[in-house]
Amino acid sequence: MDQLASVDRLGPELILLAFAGIIVLTDLVVQRRWLVVGSSLLAVAGSLIWAGTLVARDMEGSAFNGLLVVDNFSLFFNFLFAGIAAVVILASIDYSERFSRYQAEYYALILVSAAGMMLLASTVDLIAIFVVLELTSISLYVLVAFLKDVRSSEAGLKYLLLGALSAAVTLYGMAILFGLSGSTSLADIGDVVAAANDDTRAALVMATVFLAAGLGFKMAAVPFQMWVPDVYEGAPTPVTAYLSVGSKAAGFAVVMRIFFEALGDHSISGDWSNMFAAIAAISMSLGNLVAISQSNIKRMLGYSSIAQAGYLLVGLAAISAAEGELSLGGSGVIFFLAAYAFTNLGAFVAVIAISNRINSDDIGDYAGMFRRAPLLALCLTLCLVSLTGIPPTAGFVAKVYIFNAAVQSDLVWLVIVGVLNSVVSAYYYLRVVLQMYLEAPPSEERVSAGPSLGLAMAIASGGVLFIGILPFPLLEVSETAARVFGS
Repeated sequence: MDQLASVDRLGPELILLAFAGIIVLTDLVVQRRWLVVGSSLLAVAGSLIWAGTLVARDMEGSAFNGLLVVDNFSLFFNFLFAGIAAVVILASIDYSERFSRYQAEYYALILVSAAGMMLLASTVDLIAIFVVLELTSISLYVLVAFLKDVRSSEAGLKYLLLGALSAAVTLYGMAILFGLSGSTSLADIGDVVAAANDDTRAALVMATVFLAAGLGFKMAAVPFQMWVPDVYEGAPTPVTAYLSVGSKAAGFAVVMRIFFEALGDHSISGDWSNMFAAIAAISMSLGNLVAISQSNIKRMLGYSSIAQAGYLLVGLAAISAAEGELSLGGSGVIFFLAAYAFTNLGAFVAVIAISNRINSDDIGDYAGMFRRAPLLALCLTLCLVSLTGIPPTAGFVAKVYIFNAAVQSDLVWLVIVGVLNSVVSAYYYLRVVLQMYLEAPPSEERVSAGPSLGLAMAIASGGVLFIGILPFPLLEVSETAARVFGS
């Protein structure tokens, strides 16, 4: 009976994995694009429904002898990753014509990586975390190189090599924790950390540094961000969108799970809080400053992603020194991830729609886009304004929330850095907007998005506005998810 309950709790991920296998096998017999796309969307819908039933049936608890857990935190990310996968699938329908022979494999890899991301938020054992991390990473390595041209292959190779290095660093940090505790369970490690003395403190600090370095690669935080601009530029644009929100959210989910659950004791949390504060400040500054000089919109959004990782790290650093409150910054990170997912997906969907027609990612070629594609320009403007942090958008509320958490944790200096960086970011975000509205178009030919891209853009843009105007439902859900970690 316990094993059946475990399988039940793993249902959302199992549906995605099962459909991934079915799609590949079916494509060997019946090669129909509508069948592949329909099956992929059906898999995501099934995963969402199953996750919803887990909530309705109050199926929280551990599974498979404590390897993973179903709680409000993991369920939140189940819904988030399924939603991200659905939007990416919709955005890929027209784009995937570029590799029509391998569409089944493409969509199957999206489903497999989405299942891996869900598991990263659920697993509470170091061995399970590492296995799932590699499941997700290998799928993404292949997706990045899917175009098979020079830039895409180069991006895939760089991502693979740096990813392998980050995996080794992560594993080394995990090995130190195992050596100190004699267990791979996060709960057991947390008990050992709480009882640690001065003799083991240096080793614990070293473990946190290695884990932050290895997992910082997934979060695209400085100084582990070197892969971002080249990979974002060379990868298929829907995959770039997927990496910018899915991989980043998965990285922050597993970091929160490990650091809050295993390393959350006040004796060590102050050290990694300061470390994340320093990384946040550097990530925000470097990402925004280098983005200013970019002429390629995918590279610009790549450096923007580094800066956004810095804002998210503010939440990880925001731990009340007096009370050791972990959920304070945790809820800010969760809310920011959801708002950022809508915002960045919307921006990339607009880029896909425009680039598909003009065959260019150069910002200069976006001149006069408002005259050629008013709705596309309007949606892209909304998302860029949200990334800047201007009301009434999701990005504004997310920044206010996460900066408030930092102020409550006596990190006023970090908030000042964040606000100044938001001002700097306005320059390159609004530069694109000015190009679209004020410059003369090089051509009068109309630019339009297909039905699937239009639906994806409507979902993302609607989310940006809804969260910006009525943030309270998501705020409540974020706080509920963060309470899993307590204090």
